[in-house]
This record gives sequence, C-alpha cells and structure tokens, in this order.
Amino acid sequence: MIKKKKKKRYTEVSALGKYIPMSTHKARRVIDQIRGRSYEETLMILELMPYRACYPILKLISSAAANGIHNMNFDETSLIISKAEVNEGPTAKKFKPRAKGQSYPIKRSTCHITIVLRDISLNEKDEEYIRKPWALLEKSNETEIRKRN
Repeated sequence: MIKKKKKKRYTEVSALGKYIPMSTHKARRVIDQIRGRSYEETLMILELMPYRACYPILKLISSAAANGIHNMNFDETSLIISKAEVNEGPTAKKFKPRAKGQSYPIKRSTCHITIVLRDISLNEKDEEYIRKPWALLEKSNETEIRKRN
C-alpha cells in the first residue's frame, strides 16, 4: 500500500513594518481595536479612526492582503486578522539646547508592527476533512461508480 503524503496548506500570510516612527503605546491602541476582525471590516474601521497610527497600519494590512491574494490565491472576503502585534524598535536620542547652557534630551521612538492574516475558507475545508475523513473516500467511490455506468 502506498501512502500519500499530505500537502501542507498555508492558510496565513503576513506583513512586517519595521522602524515606523511612532510610539508603541499609540500603535497598540489601534491594533487592539482590529485584532480578530475581518479584512473588510478592518479597512472601514481604520479609515474612520482619528489616530495618526491608522495610516501605517492600514498600509501593512493592505500589503498582507495583497500578498495573500497574489501569492496564495486567497479571497478578500474570507480573510481575518489572526495576529497583530507591536514591538518596540530602537530609540533615536538627541539633545536640544535650553536656557543657561543646559541641554534637554529628546527621544524619538520607533516600533515594529507585524500583521498576520488567515484565510478562514481554507480552514473550514480542512476541519471538514478532520471531522469526516471518510468523506473523501465516498466522493472518490461515487465518481468511480459513475464512470462505470
């Protein structure tokens, strides 16, 4: 008996934005609102939110969706945001001159944003196979019977 190897289906695509000039707290405030939502709903939310952090996050989500649509043939309507995280990047430090010859430190923070989109339509097909592994056998038997008749 020859065993067939299962092909691993990739159901996730990601986009990573590095060195975005923004505080991690400000970016997390927006990321917490969109985590777990669908792609289309996320686009509407980000366009209407009044925060400056929305624009780079919107670009990252659009990039991740374009990766999935172009490289993996995903459908836009079945994408959800499965993972979204914000990490601290390096901080640029400089000094500004102040009164009486003193200097004042200015810290310019950056962050790294990671967005992972998942195609839920592929997950549903895999779950159906896990729940009913004999379903594939039944389909193949039906096609063989039809070919004989």
